[in-house]
Amino acid sequence: MTAGIFVLGGHQTDFARNYAREGLEVSDLVAEVVSGTLADATVEPAAIETLHVANAFGQLFNGQGHLGAMPATVEPGLWGVPASRHEAACASGGVAILAAMAEIEAGRYGCALVLGVEQERNVPGDQAARTLGAAAWVGHEAQDAKYVWPSMFSRIADEYDDRYGLDDQHLRAIAGLNFRNAKDNPHAQTRAWVHTAESFGEDDEANPVVEGRIRRTDCSQVTDGGAGIVLAGRRAAEDWAAARGIALETVPRILGWGHRTAGLPLEEKLRRSQGDEYVLPHVRRAITDAFARAGVEGVVGIDGIETHDCFTPSEYAAIDHFGITAPGMSWQAVEDGTLERDGATPVNPSGGLIGGGHPVGATGVRMVLDSARQTSGTAGATQVEGARRFATLNIGGSTATTVTFVVGV
Repeated sequence: MTAGIFVLGGHQTDFARNYAREGLEVSDLVAEVVSGTLADATVEPAAIETLHVANAFGQLFNGQGHLGAMPATVEPGLWGVPASRHEAACASGGVAILAAMAEIEAGRYGCALVLGVEQERNVPGDQAARTLGAAAWVGHEAQDAKYVWPSMFSRIADEYDDRYGLDDQHLRAIAGLNFRNAKDNPHAQTRAWVHTAESFGEDDEANPVVEGRIRRTDCSQVTDGGAGIVLAGRRAAEDWAAARGIALETVPRILGWGHRTAGLPLEEKLRRSQGDEYVLPHVRRAITDAFARAGVEGVVGIDGIETHDCFTPSEYAAIDHFGITAPGMSWQAVEDGTLERDGATPVNPSGGLIGGGHPVGATGVRMVLDSARQTSGTAGATQVEGARRFATLNIGGSTATTVTFVVGV
């Protein structure tokens, strides 16, 4: 059980923006996240002792590597602060947070700035899809698919169907919920999008097939965006809170974490899980690791979840892997309202990746930021009433990297 790492503040950019159209580049995105995060936490650059930057595809989308050095490039006050860049596909943000926590827990530093950034809309959509495919086992899987990731998560849906049965209407309902939640989120990419009932059905014009059983609204978005948080150990947090007249017990903390890594190929994951009640048992173990470290006895001790809905089957899998339902019974929570913002276990009140947007390197950081806001009662129109504990699930690739957190006060 961890003593907790405090979240002093954070910032998310507007995920609806297209930076290339504005004549901006990834350095401008980093600058915005750095300044916004420090301002929200009311922390000066001089207080930052270590930096961790999450970015998955900088070289491929931007031709820009070495992004660990970008914060000091755009903010002179960070010049000389030790920094690292972390890549774990869509779980890059989660891994960067883990690294910052480890440094604080080891006593090396008291205060860390964690950023996640990704610019993806500076290339055509089909090129972006091919670039994102680099997180699979290139040349070894999904070689016959036009779009790698829709095909992979369609395969996960097929596996559920084979083991337990799966009605695609439940996938469509998950999509509808996330787009609906996003309309209340002032940072969500799709908040102004217009849908009809046909957008979440089987109409091939209103909701065309992308790959397999994945249709357009089953997919998360190609997004430009960033998110940042300031993390602190207890001593630094006590000093910060005292200087601002804030009661430390009201400051959200990362109470527990889980981290599991499997191999790249999806088919091997599914083969190894044959005979297990969970389709992805390593994901289940990451979640239960976080619960155990936080001293939480299962999902009943959680007031909400921000999960990785890169495609609707990934959220469908998260439902039973979190224990909201028995294995294979995720459809029950979809039907009975459990996942709604006012339900028993709200999932993605922000709109998630499908409604909110998915700048790959930023997603894991954004989830923790939203969870901190939920548990401090500052989530605005997306607030879950009375939230005290929130969990996150951040995955990279076909769940090759899985990072989970429990955030609370």
